[in-house]
Amino acid sequence: MSDFYNNGANTNNTNQTNQYGTNQNQTGTSTNNGTYSYTKGQINQGESYYQWTPYDDGKKNKKAKKQGGFAGKVGRAAVIALVFGLIAGISFQSVVLVSNKVFKVSSNKTAIESTETADTSDNSGALDSTASGSTVSTTITSDVSSIAESVLPAIVQVTNVGLKEYQTLFGTVSQEATSAGSGIIISQDDEYIYIATNNHVVSGAETLTITFNDGEAVEGTIKGTDSSCDLAVVSVKVADIPEDTLSAIKVATLGDSDSTAVGEAAIVIGNAMGYGTSVTTGIISAKDREVEIQDEDGNIVSNSLLQTDAAVNPGNSGGALLNVNGEVIGIVSAKLSDESVEGMGYAIPISYAWNIIQQMIENDVVSDLDASYLGIAGRDITSTMAEQYSIPEGVYVAQVVQGSGAADAGIEVEDVITEFNGRKVTSVNTLNNIMQYIAAGTTVEVKVAKANNNYEEETVQVTLTHKIDSVQ
Repeated sequence: MSDFYNNGANTNNTNQTNQYGTNQNQTGTSTNNGTYSYTKGQINQGESYYQWTPYDDGKKNKKAKKQGGFAGKVGRAAVIALVFGLIAGISFQSVVLVSNKVFKVSSNKTAIESTETADTSDNSGALDSTASGSTVSTTITSDVSSIAESVLPAIVQVTNVGLKEYQTLFGTVSQEATSAGSGIIISQDDEYIYIATNNHVVSGAETLTITFNDGEAVEGTIKGTDSSCDLAVVSVKVADIPEDTLSAIKVATLGDSDSTAVGEAAIVIGNAMGYGTSVTTGIISAKDREVEIQDEDGNIVSNSLLQTDAAVNPGNSGGALLNVNGEVIGIVSAKLSDESVEGMGYAIPISYAWNIIQQMIENDVVSDLDASYLGIAGRDITSTMAEQYSIPEGVYVAQVVQGSGAADAGIEVEDVITEFNGRKVTSVNTLNNIMQYIAAGTTVEVKVAKANNNYEEETVQVTLTHKIDSVQ
Protein backbone atom coordinates (compact mmCIF):
# COMPACT_ATOMS: atom_id res chain seq x y z
CA MET A 1 0.00 0.00 0.00
CA SER A 2 1.46 3.31 -1.01
CA ASP A 3 0.14 6.82 -0.56
CA PHE A 4 1.60 10.27 -0.51
CA TYR A 5 -0.38 11.99 2.19
CA ASN A 6 -1.08 15.68 2.20
CA ASN A 7 -2.03 15.37 5.84
CA GLY A 8 -4.47 18.26 6.12
CA ALA A 9 -7.75 16.46 5.71
CA ASN A 10 -8.83 14.16 8.47
CA THR A 11 -12.49 13.91 7.52
CA ASN A 12 -15.22 12.67 9.82
CA ASN A 13 -16.97 10.80 7.02
CA THR A 14 -15.46 7.32 7.08
CA ASN A 15 -17.87 5.48 4.81
CA GLN A 16 -16.87 6.92 1.46
CA THR A 17 -15.25 4.86 -1.27
CA ASN A 18 -11.62 5.27 -2.22
CA GLN A 19 -11.66 7.67 -5.15
CA TYR A 20 -8.19 6.64 -6.23
CA GLY A 21 -8.85 2.93 -6.81
CA THR A 22 -5.97 0.61 -7.53
CA ASN A 23 -3.52 3.43 -8.17
CA GLN A 24 -3.27 3.71 -4.39
CA ASN A 25 -0.95 0.70 -4.46
CA GLN A 26 1.67 2.29 -6.70
CA THR A 27 4.81 3.87 -5.41
CA GLY A 28 6.23 7.15 -6.64
CA THR A 29 8.92 7.07 -9.28
CA SER A 30 12.41 8.41 -8.77
CA THR A 31 14.28 9.96 -11.68
CA ASN A 32 18.02 9.85 -12.08
CA ASN A 33 18.32 13.40 -10.78
CA GLY A 34 16.80 12.44 -7.44
CA THR A 35 13.34 13.91 -8.02
CA TYR A 36 10.45 11.90 -6.66
CA SER A 37 7.27 12.20 -8.75
CA TYR A 38 3.81 11.20 -7.54
CA THR A 39 0.61 11.11 -9.58
CA LYS A 40 -2.89 12.08 -8.49
CA GLY A 41 -3.58 8.41 -7.78
CA GLN A 42 -0.84 8.41 -5.18
CA ILE A 43 -2.06 11.47 -3.29
CA ASN A 44 -4.50 11.24 -0.44
CA GLN A 45 -5.94 14.22 1.38
CA GLY A 46 -6.90 12.02 4.32
CA GLU A 47 -10.45 11.13 3.33
CA SER A 48 -9.77 7.40 2.99
CA TYR A 49 -7.35 7.25 5.90
CA TYR A 50 -9.64 5.14 8.06
CA GLN A 51 -10.18 2.50 5.39
CA TRP A 52 -6.96 0.68 6.12
CA THR A 53 -4.91 -0.30 9.13
CA PRO A 54 -1.14 -0.57 9.39
CA TYR A 55 -1.67 -3.91 11.12
CA ASP A 56 -3.41 -5.43 8.08
CA ASP A 57 -0.88 -7.81 6.54
CA GLY A 58 -3.37 -9.57 4.30
CA LYS A 59 -3.83 -12.49 6.70
CA LYS A 60 -6.97 -11.36 8.51
CA ASN A 61 -9.11 -14.28 7.28
CA LYS A 62 -6.61 -17.07 7.79
CA LYS A 63 -7.48 -19.61 10.49
CA ALA A 64 -4.98 -20.46 13.21
CA LYS A 65 -3.52 -23.94 13.20
CA LYS A 66 -4.93 -26.38 15.74
CA GLN A 67 -2.75 -26.64 18.84
CA GLY A 68 -2.20 -29.39 21.39
CA GLY A 69 -3.94 -29.81 24.75
CA PHE A 70 -3.79 -27.49 27.74
CA ALA A 71 -1.05 -29.45 29.55
CA GLY A 72 1.14 -29.41 26.46
CA LYS A 73 0.68 -25.66 26.08
CA VAL A 74 1.62 -25.04 29.73
CA GLY A 75 4.72 -27.24 29.45
CA ARG A 76 5.93 -25.55 26.28
CA ALA A 77 5.23 -22.13 27.73
CA ALA A 78 7.28 -22.93 30.84
CA VAL A 79 10.27 -24.12 28.81
CA ILE A 80 10.12 -21.12 26.47
CA ALA A 81 9.86 -18.74 29.41
CA LEU A 82 12.87 -20.31 31.14
CA VAL A 83 15.04 -20.16 28.01
CA PHE A 84 13.92 -16.61 27.21
CA GLY A 85 14.70 -15.50 30.77
CA LEU A 86 18.22 -16.91 30.64
CA ILE A 87 18.98 -15.38 27.22
CA ALA A 88 17.45 -12.03 28.11
CA GLY A 89 19.41 -11.82 31.34
CA ILE A 90 22.73 -12.61 29.66
CA SER A 91 22.00 -10.23 26.75
CA PHE A 92 21.02 -7.41 29.06
CA GLN A 93 24.14 -7.70 31.16
CA SER A 94 26.29 -7.84 28.00
CA VAL A 95 24.68 -4.73 26.57
CA VAL A 96 25.15 -2.86 29.85
CA LEU A 97 28.81 -3.84 30.13
CA VAL A 98 29.62 -3.01 26.51
CA SER A 99 27.75 0.29 26.48
CA ASN A 100 29.30 1.41 29.76
CA LYS A 101 32.81 0.59 28.61
CA VAL A 102 32.61 1.82 25.02
CA PHE A 103 30.26 4.80 25.28
CA LYS A 104 30.62 5.75 28.97
CA VAL A 105 27.00 6.95 29.02
CA SER A 106 25.44 7.71 32.39
CA SER A 107 22.10 5.90 32.81
CA ASN A 108 20.26 9.03 33.91
CA LYS A 109 20.99 10.89 30.63
CA THR A 110 18.63 10.39 27.70
CA ALA A 111 18.55 13.66 25.68
CA ILE A 112 20.02 15.16 22.56
CA GLU A 113 21.89 18.43 22.84
CA SER A 114 24.66 19.47 20.45
CA THR A 115 27.24 22.06 21.40
CA GLU A 116 29.87 23.59 19.17
CA THR A 117 32.42 23.79 21.98
CA ALA A 118 33.09 20.80 24.18
CA ASP A 119 33.04 21.12 27.96
CA THR A 120 35.80 18.74 29.02
CA SER A 121 35.37 19.50 32.70
CA ASP A 122 32.40 17.15 33.01
CA ASN A 123 32.08 14.16 30.72
CA SER A 124 29.12 12.66 32.56
CA GLY A 125 26.39 11.66 30.10
CA ALA A 126 28.36 12.74 27.02
CA LEU A 127 29.67 11.03 23.93
CA ASP A 128 33.03 12.54 23.05
CA SER A 129 34.51 12.40 19.58
CA THR A 130 37.40 14.18 17.92
CA ALA A 131 37.35 15.28 14.27
CA SER A 132 40.00 17.44 12.57
CA GLY A 133 41.57 18.21 15.90
CA SER A 134 38.41 19.57 17.56
CA THR A 135 36.38 17.88 20.27
CA VAL A 136 32.58 17.94 20.18
CA SER A 137 30.48 17.03 23.19
CA THR A 138 27.01 15.59 22.60
CA THR A 139 24.37 14.78 25.20
CA ILE A 140 21.46 12.61 24.17
CA THR A 141 18.01 13.53 25.55
CA SER A 142 14.38 12.94 24.61
CA ASP A 143 12.86 15.62 26.84
CA VAL A 144 11.47 18.41 24.65
CA SER A 145 8.78 19.50 27.10
CA SER A 146 10.24 22.98 27.56
CA ILE A 147 10.37 23.49 23.78
CA ALA A 148 6.79 22.29 23.41
CA GLU A 149 5.61 24.53 26.23
CA SER A 150 7.22 27.52 24.55
CA VAL A 151 5.94 26.80 21.02
CA LEU A 152 2.43 25.47 21.63
CA PRO A 153 0.91 28.97 22.05
CA ALA A 154 1.94 29.64 18.42
CA ILE A 155 0.28 26.50 17.02
CA VAL A 156 -3.40 26.38 16.08
CA GLN A 157 -5.90 23.85 14.79
CA VAL A 158 -7.53 24.63 11.45
CA THR A 159 -10.97 23.12 10.83
CA ASN A 160 -12.25 23.29 7.27
CA VAL A 161 -15.96 22.82 6.56
CA GLY A 162 -16.79 22.65 2.87
CA LEU A 163 -18.84 20.85 0.25
CA LYS A 164 -17.43 17.77 -1.41
CA GLU A 165 -18.83 16.13 -4.50
CA TYR A 166 -19.30 12.36 -4.69
CA GLN A 167 -20.22 10.13 -7.59
CA THR A 168 -23.16 7.82 -6.90
CA LEU A 169 -25.41 5.56 -8.95
CA PHE A 170 -27.81 8.49 -9.17
CA GLY A 171 -25.26 11.04 -10.32
CA THR A 172 -23.11 13.61 -8.54
CA VAL A 173 -24.15 14.68 -5.07
CA SER A 174 -22.69 17.30 -2.73
CA GLN A 175 -22.18 16.61 0.94
CA GLU A 176 -20.76 18.71 3.75
CA ALA A 177 -17.30 17.48 4.73
CA THR A 178 -15.16 18.47 7.68
CA SER A 179 -11.38 18.20 7.67
CA ALA A 180 -8.72 19.10 10.22
CA GLY A 181 -5.27 20.55 9.79
CA SER A 182 -2.74 22.72 11.59
CA GLY A 183 -1.35 26.23 11.39
CA ILE A 184 1.43 28.44 12.75
CA ILE A 185 0.92 31.99 14.02
CA ILE A 186 3.49 33.67 11.81
CA SER A 187 2.79 37.41 12.16
CA GLN A 188 0.56 39.95 13.92
CA ASP A 189 -0.40 43.59 13.45
CA ASP A 190 -2.95 45.87 15.11
CA GLU A 191 -5.90 44.36 13.25
CA TYR A 192 -5.05 40.76 12.44
CA ILE A 193 -2.98 37.76 13.34
CA TYR A 194 -1.72 35.75 10.39
CA ILE A 195 -1.48 31.98 10.31
CA ALA A 196 0.65 30.02 7.86
CA THR A 197 -0.64 26.64 6.72
CA ASN A 198 -0.90 24.46 3.60
CA ASN A 199 -3.10 25.28 0.64
CA HIS A 200 -4.63 21.79 0.77
CA VAL A 201 -5.67 22.41 4.40
CA VAL A 202 -7.92 25.35 3.43
CA SER A 203 -8.85 24.31 -0.11
CA GLY A 204 -12.60 24.29 -0.78
CA ALA A 205 -13.48 25.83 2.58
CA GLU A 206 -16.95 27.29 3.10
CA THR A 207 -15.95 28.19 6.67
CA LEU A 208 -12.67 28.03 8.56
CA THR A 209 -12.44 27.69 12.35
CA ILE A 210 -9.19 28.47 14.13
CA THR A 211 -8.78 26.86 17.54
CA PHE A 212 -6.03 28.23 19.76
CA ASN A 213 -3.99 26.32 22.30
CA ASP A 214 -6.35 27.24 25.16
CA GLY A 215 -9.33 25.78 23.28
CA GLU A 216 -10.84 29.11 22.20
CA ALA A 217 -12.22 28.94 18.63
CA VAL A 218 -12.82 31.86 16.24
CA GLU A 219 -13.57 32.23 12.55
CA GLY A 220 -10.70 32.65 10.13
CA THR A 221 -10.51 34.07 6.59
CA ILE A 222 -8.23 32.96 3.77
CA LYS A 223 -5.83 35.85 3.12
CA GLY A 224 -3.91 34.24 0.30
CA THR A 225 -3.07 30.90 -1.29
CA ASP A 226 -0.38 29.51 -3.54
CA SER A 227 -1.29 26.08 -4.84
CA SER A 228 1.99 25.76 -6.75
CA CYS A 229 3.93 25.35 -3.51
CA ASP A 230 1.06 24.27 -1.22
CA LEU A 231 1.12 27.36 1.01
CA ALA A 232 -1.68 29.52 2.39
CA VAL A 233 -2.20 32.30 4.92
CA VAL A 234 -5.30 32.62 7.11
CA SER A 235 -6.13 35.85 8.94
CA VAL A 236 -8.06 36.24 12.19
CA LYS A 237 -9.32 39.59 13.45
CA VAL A 238 -7.68 40.60 16.71
CA ALA A 239 -11.05 42.06 17.81
CA ASP A 240 -12.61 38.58 17.59
CA ILE A 241 -10.11 37.02 19.98
CA PRO A 242 -10.92 37.14 23.74
CA GLU A 243 -8.37 39.06 25.78
CA ASP A 244 -7.32 36.03 27.82
CA THR A 245 -6.56 34.09 24.64
CA LEU A 246 -4.85 37.07 22.99
CA SER A 247 -2.51 37.43 25.95
CA ALA A 248 -1.67 33.71 25.86
CA ILE A 249 -0.88 33.25 22.16
CA LYS A 250 2.43 34.17 20.57
CA VAL A 251 4.06 34.60 17.18
CA ALA A 252 6.37 31.72 16.32
CA THR A 253 10.11 32.29 16.15
CA LEU A 254 11.50 31.48 12.70
CA GLY A 255 14.79 29.72 12.15
CA ASP A 256 17.09 29.33 9.18
CA SER A 257 16.24 26.14 7.32
CA ASP A 258 19.18 26.66 4.95
CA SER A 259 21.62 26.10 7.81
CA THR A 260 19.87 22.96 9.04
CA ALA A 261 22.09 19.88 8.99
CA VAL A 262 21.15 16.30 8.18
CA GLY A 263 21.06 14.33 11.43
CA GLU A 264 20.01 17.35 13.47
CA ALA A 265 17.21 16.78 15.97
CA ALA A 266 13.73 17.77 14.80
CA ILE A 267 10.33 18.21 16.46
CA VAL A 268 6.88 18.19 14.85
CA ILE A 269 3.93 19.92 16.53
CA GLY A 270 0.47 19.86 14.97
CA ASN A 271 -3.15 18.78 15.10
CA ALA A 272 -2.58 15.08 14.45
CA MET A 273 -5.76 13.17 13.52
CA GLY A 274 -7.82 16.22 14.43
CA TYR A 275 -7.60 15.34 18.13
CA GLY A 276 -5.68 18.47 19.13
CA THR A 277 -2.03 19.44 19.20
CA SER A 278 0.54 16.72 19.78
CA VAL A 279 4.33 16.52 19.72
CA THR A 280 6.61 14.00 18.00
CA THR A 281 10.40 13.92 17.70
CA GLY A 282 13.04 12.66 15.29
CA ILE A 283 15.83 14.02 13.11
CA ILE A 284 16.29 15.81 9.81
CA SER A 285 16.91 12.80 7.60
CA ALA A 286 17.44 14.61 4.28
CA LYS A 287 17.54 18.10 2.76
CA ASP A 288 16.61 19.43 -0.67
CA ARG A 289 14.47 16.41 -1.43
CA GLU A 290 12.88 17.25 -4.79
CA VAL A 291 9.27 16.06 -4.80
CA GLU A 292 6.64 16.58 -7.51
CA ILE A 293 2.98 15.90 -6.73
CA GLN A 294 -0.05 16.19 -8.97
CA ASP A 295 -2.96 17.54 -6.95
CA GLU A 296 -6.69 16.96 -7.44
CA ASP A 297 -6.91 19.85 -9.91
CA GLY A 298 -4.16 18.37 -12.07
CA ASN A 299 -1.61 20.99 -11.02
CA ILE A 300 1.99 19.96 -10.40
CA VAL A 301 3.16 20.91 -6.93
CA SER A 302 6.95 20.87 -7.04
CA ASN A 303 9.00 21.64 -3.95
CA SER A 304 12.45 21.07 -2.55
CA LEU A 305 11.58 19.73 0.88
CA LEU A 306 13.08 18.86 4.23
CA GLN A 307 12.66 15.20 5.15
CA THR A 308 12.18 14.01 8.73
CA ASP A 309 11.51 10.74 10.50
CA ALA A 310 9.51 12.49 13.23
CA ALA A 311 5.99 11.03 13.08
CA VAL A 312 3.73 12.93 10.68
CA ASN A 313 0.05 12.01 10.62
CA PRO A 314 -3.15 13.23 8.92
CA GLY A 315 -3.96 16.59 10.48
CA ASN A 316 -0.29 17.55 10.94
CA SER A 317 -0.30 19.44 7.64
CA GLY A 318 0.41 23.11 8.21
CA GLY A 319 2.06 22.38 11.54
CA ALA A 320 5.57 23.24 12.61
CA LEU A 321 8.84 21.44 12.05
CA LEU A 322 11.17 22.79 14.75
CA ASN A 323 14.84 22.65 15.64
CA VAL A 324 16.14 22.17 19.19
CA ASN A 325 15.99 25.92 19.77
CA GLY A 326 12.22 25.88 19.27
CA GLU A 327 12.54 27.77 15.96
CA VAL A 328 10.30 26.94 13.00
CA ILE A 329 12.42 25.52 10.19
CA GLY A 330 9.62 24.06 8.10
CA ILE A 331 5.88 23.86 7.50
CA VAL A 332 4.79 20.22 7.59
CA SER A 333 3.28 19.30 4.23
CA ALA A 334 3.16 15.60 3.44
CA LYS A 335 4.07 12.06 4.37
CA LEU A 336 5.06 9.06 2.28
CA SER A 337 3.23 5.99 3.47
CA ASP A 338 4.28 2.61 2.14
CA GLU A 339 4.42 -0.84 3.72
CA SER A 340 8.16 -0.89 3.00
CA VAL A 341 8.83 2.66 4.25
CA GLU A 342 9.16 4.06 7.75
CA GLY A 343 9.41 7.69 8.84
CA MET A 344 9.41 9.76 5.65
CA GLY A 345 7.64 13.01 6.42
CA TYR A 346 8.20 16.25 4.51
CA ALA A 347 8.14 19.96 5.33
CA ILE A 348 8.42 23.12 3.22
CA PRO A 349 11.63 24.91 4.30
CA ILE A 350 10.78 28.16 6.08
CA SER A 351 13.62 30.10 4.40
CA TYR A 352 11.93 29.42 1.06
CA ALA A 353 8.33 29.77 2.28
CA TRP A 354 8.75 33.05 4.16
CA ASN A 355 9.01 35.35 1.11
CA ILE A 356 5.85 33.80 -0.36
CA ILE A 357 4.03 34.09 2.98
CA GLN A 358 5.07 37.73 3.30
CA GLN A 359 3.67 38.49 -0.14
CA MET A 360 0.33 36.99 0.89
CA ILE A 361 0.28 39.04 4.09
CA GLU A 362 1.33 42.34 2.52
CA ASN A 363 -0.66 42.13 -0.73
CA ASP A 364 -4.18 41.34 -1.80
CA VAL A 365 -5.12 39.44 -4.92
CA VAL A 366 -5.67 42.07 -7.60
CA SER A 367 -9.17 42.63 -8.99
CA ASP A 368 -10.24 41.34 -12.38
CA LEU A 369 -10.01 44.92 -13.72
CA ASP A 370 -6.36 45.18 -12.64
CA ALA A 371 -5.36 41.58 -13.41
CA SER A 372 -2.12 41.32 -15.36
CA TYR A 373 -1.35 39.34 -18.49
CA LEU A 374 2.01 38.02 -19.68
CA GLY A 375 0.99 37.01 -23.19
CA ILE A 376 2.11 33.43 -23.65
CA ALA A 377 0.62 29.96 -23.86
CA GLY A 378 2.89 27.44 -22.18
CA ARG A 379 3.30 23.98 -20.82
CA ASP A 380 5.11 22.61 -17.80
CA ILE A 381 8.61 21.24 -18.11
CA THR A 382 9.08 19.11 -15.01
CA SER A 383 12.50 18.03 -13.76
CA THR A 384 11.86 14.60 -15.28
CA MET A 385 11.10 16.11 -18.70
CA ALA A 386 14.03 18.49 -18.38
CA GLU A 387 16.40 15.60 -17.95
CA GLN A 388 14.79 13.59 -20.74
CA TYR A 389 14.85 16.38 -23.34
CA SER A 390 17.93 18.28 -22.13
CA ILE A 391 16.09 21.57 -21.62
CA PRO A 392 15.68 23.62 -18.43
CA GLU A 393 12.89 23.06 -15.95
CA GLY A 394 10.20 25.75 -16.10
CA VAL A 395 7.47 26.86 -18.51
CA TYR A 396 7.93 26.05 -22.19
CA VAL A 397 6.61 28.83 -24.41
CA ALA A 398 4.28 27.26 -27.00
CA GLN A 399 2.75 30.52 -28.23
CA VAL A 400 3.39 34.27 -27.90
CA VAL A 401 0.58 36.81 -28.29
CA GLN A 402 1.56 39.71 -30.53
CA GLY A 403 1.52 43.09 -28.76
CA SER A 404 1.79 41.51 -25.34
CA GLY A 405 4.47 42.25 -22.76
CA ALA A 406 6.17 38.94 -23.49
CA ALA A 407 6.39 39.66 -27.23
CA ASP A 408 7.71 43.18 -26.68
CA ALA A 409 10.41 41.80 -24.36
CA GLY A 410 11.64 39.34 -26.99
CA ILE A 411 10.28 36.12 -25.50
CA GLU A 412 9.84 33.61 -28.34
CA VAL A 413 8.26 30.22 -29.01
CA GLU A 414 10.38 27.33 -27.64
CA ASP A 415 11.99 29.53 -24.97
CA VAL A 416 11.66 28.35 -21.37
CA ILE A 417 10.73 30.74 -18.55
CA THR A 418 12.71 29.71 -15.47
CA GLU A 419 12.22 32.67 -13.11
CA PHE A 420 9.56 35.36 -12.74
CA ASN A 421 9.77 38.44 -10.52
CA GLY A 422 12.57 36.90 -8.46
CA ARG A 423 10.93 33.52 -7.92
CA LYS A 424 11.79 30.19 -9.51
CA VAL A 425 9.15 28.99 -11.97
CA THR A 426 8.39 25.28 -12.13
CA SER A 427 4.96 25.31 -13.81
CA VAL A 428 2.27 27.44 -15.42
CA ASN A 429 0.47 27.19 -12.09
CA THR A 430 3.47 28.84 -10.43
CA LEU A 431 3.24 31.73 -12.88
CA ASN A 432 -0.48 32.17 -12.24
CA ASN A 433 0.03 32.16 -8.48
CA ILE A 434 2.74 34.82 -8.70
CA MET A 435 0.82 37.03 -11.11
CA GLN A 436 -2.39 37.07 -9.05
CA TYR A 437 -0.71 39.65 -6.77
CA ILE A 438 0.77 41.82 -9.57
CA ALA A 439 -1.31 44.55 -11.20
CA ALA A 440 -1.27 45.34 -14.91
CA GLY A 441 1.27 47.99 -15.85
CA THR A 442 3.92 46.56 -13.52
CA THR A 443 7.36 45.87 -14.98
CA VAL A 444 8.95 42.64 -13.76
CA GLU A 445 12.19 40.79 -14.38
CA VAL A 446 11.82 37.47 -16.17
CA LYS A 447 14.63 34.97 -16.59
CA VAL A 448 14.35 33.14 -19.91
CA ALA A 449 16.35 30.21 -21.30
CA LYS A 450 16.65 31.07 -25.00
CA ALA A 451 16.08 28.24 -27.45
CA ASN A 452 18.09 30.00 -30.18
CA ASN A 453 21.12 30.21 -27.87
CA ASN A 454 21.37 26.62 -26.66
CA TYR A 455 19.03 27.50 -23.76
CA GLU A 456 21.42 29.94 -22.18
CA GLU A 457 19.55 32.08 -19.63
CA GLU A 458 19.07 35.82 -19.97
CA THR A 459 17.02 38.31 -17.96
CA VAL A 460 14.48 40.53 -19.70
CA GLN A 461 12.18 43.31 -18.49
CA VAL A 462 8.49 42.62 -19.13
CA THR A 463 5.74 45.20 -18.67
CA LEU A 464 2.54 43.30 -17.98
CA THR A 465 -0.59 44.34 -19.85
CA HIS A 466 -4.23 44.24 -18.74
CA LYS A 467 -5.66 40.78 -18.87
CA ILE A 468 -9.09 42.03 -20.00
CA ASP A 469 -7.65 44.03 -22.91
CA SER A 470 -5.52 41.11 -23.99
CA VAL A 471 -8.42 38.65 -23.89
CA GLN A 472 -10.54 40.98 -26.03
